[in-house]
Amino acid sequence: MDRVKRVLSRPNAKPYRTKHIKDENPYINENGHLDFGPGDIENPKNWSKGRRWYITVVSVLLVVNATFASSSPSGCLTGIEEEFHVSAEASALVITVFLLGYCFGPLFWAPLSEFFGRRWIFYISFTLYLAFNFLCAFANNFAALLIGRFITGTMASSPLSNAPGVLADIWGPVERGNAMALFSMMTFAGPALGPVISGFLELKKDWRWNFYVILWLAAATEILMFTIPETLPSKLLLNKAKRIRALKIPGFEDVKTPVEASNRTLWKIFKIALTRPWQILIDPISFAVAIYLSVVYALLYMLFTIYPIIFQEKRGWNSGVGELPLIGTIIGAIIGGIAIFIVSLRDRKKLEAGYVGVAEDRLPVAMVGGIIFPITMFWFAWSGNYNSVHWIVPTIGGVFLATSILLIFVAYLNYLTDTYLMYAASAVAANTVCRSAAGAAAPLFTTYMFDALGVGGGGSLIGGIAFLLAPIPFLFYKYGGAIRERSKFAPTATKHHSNEQAVGNQKGIEKTQSSPDKTTENRGTDSSSSASSIASIPDAPREDTYHQEGYIEEGMGYDRIALPSDTRVHDAGQLAIYKRFHGYSFERRLMYNECHGIFSWSFSVMMNIKLLMKILFFKMILRRGRRSCSLYGWAAGIFIFSIPSSLKKYWSLIS
Repeated sequence: MDRVKRVLSRPNAKPYRTKHIKDENPYINENGHLDFGPGDIENPKNWSKGRRWYITVVSVLLVVNATFASSSPSGCLTGIEEEFHVSAEASALVITVFLLGYCFGPLFWAPLSEFFGRRWIFYISFTLYLAFNFLCAFANNFAALLIGRFITGTMASSPLSNAPGVLADIWGPVERGNAMALFSMMTFAGPALGPVISGFLELKKDWRWNFYVILWLAAATEILMFTIPETLPSKLLLNKAKRIRALKIPGFEDVKTPVEASNRTLWKIFKIALTRPWQILIDPISFAVAIYLSVVYALLYMLFTIYPIIFQEKRGWNSGVGELPLIGTIIGAIIGGIAIFIVSLRDRKKLEAGYVGVAEDRLPVAMVGGIIFPITMFWFAWSGNYNSVHWIVPTIGGVFLATSILLIFVAYLNYLTDTYLMYAASAVAANTVCRSAAGAAAPLFTTYMFDALGVGGGGSLIGGIAFLLAPIPFLFYKYGGAIRERSKFAPTATKHHSNEQAVGNQKGIEKTQSSPDKTTENRGTDSSSSASSIASIPDAPREDTYHQEGYIEEGMGYDRIALPSDTRVHDAGQLAIYKRFHGYSFERRLMYNECHGIFSWSFSVMMNIKLLMKILFFKMILRRGRRSCSLYGWAAGIFIFSIPSSLKKYWSLIS
């Protein structure tokens, strides 16, 4: 039974059972409030790497359910039209109303998760998502199907809005890039996989089987979901404070967390959640990014209409085989994810070398994606416009189109987070609403647009818009710093310095005016400075704690994706702390991994080149007959499947 409790965790969701956690010396921060101390096992960032990756994978599976369900009916719209006797435009509402749920859901789920915790919001929303999918699967009229789709879309938006918060809870700024890359890959892989499966199901069964598959996938994920522990640091600190007060430890009978000291209420959190995103949306950086990502997201859901036009209407493929080229977009998303991993590795090495960056360092990835986007859009559209062109040509174009979409998406979300820091959740919420609205509208006009303009003309229109938007990351890279200085919501070093001076002057005035008996209220502050050994490390900031006084007053516990201390400077400080505590073993292991990884990767590349030469040799010798084609195909297959071994050796650099 103890093992079962360890796996499922308790309501307060510790990595270890509560009775095994010692509370003799609670950690008090500089503001006199209870906080996580250095190495505290109750801090989600200090949990084991295996446990954190397990939480990441399960959270991503919840996201896959949401994205898979969003596009899955697009492969069986014909069956819905025939059964309910509706037009093609009306059947497209099945996707539109689901995405409209994406617009409304995050505005409610995000503040609720900040107040009640991540865990119970997942439990409630995903269980309701599973329940209302039964309404979709067994709907006896079109209105019931639309109502079920809107409710399931609203419930499915919970993982989309809360999963990034979970990743921010358990991973530090340095490590978060890889987890976010996995999250973004699945955000694009899910919608691409849905129509492929539903197309074959409609061919062999009927449209209801599509929702049966959604139910089975959701039921399997529901079981894993109950193993997710609570990760919200403020919730864990509240549980810890209650336990300490119950133990009545001398000197800590009335200890409070920053959340308790702020007297936050659910109404205040909702007020911020419903008003601040729209205030940030009109900020120049947020507005431009919202326009760009809205176009990208609209194209993503337009593809589920464009692919059937190219491969089913023009080439005469059936509904199952006609959706198979969408697998190319999954491959493209994987390529983009690998590129993000490589960039994260490069950034980590720069931080280890002492480099201190700015938010604009995220933009080169968007620059590359912005250049590839219009090129691949023209490639995909005009190669798919002619049946004489082999089907693999537009499919390959779709691969690199998906790669460019992922690069743009991840780079801009990271740029928003680094730009707005403690206001990042509000900025991302506004961006989510805008791009979801664009994606919801896409299925309604795509068919008309491509019927009027043709595949080449419609694709050229999208490519032209992408070409006009491509300079945005270049402009922000050059002028982004000046724009952030003038922004009301983008914290910068200059603003931080001036705010510190203003706060210091105000505290000096209050100190001279306060009475002696009021100074006893700050008795925890002096003890916290002596207790914090990590703060004494020179040239390295103290490990980030969840709440700071200014953060609570401004964010009310809602803006949780990024903390005020989650800056590029803080990334370098975290690495300095890690080196300090782990000694020279860290340096030795890093050097060994680099040398071993580079040698192994170079050796694998040489072997692959050698194998390629053999393939070319066989092609020269055996020019005729089926045997030559078969042998060439087998050799090419061996070469392709040997590439992952090279990548595996290369990724030994990360370990």
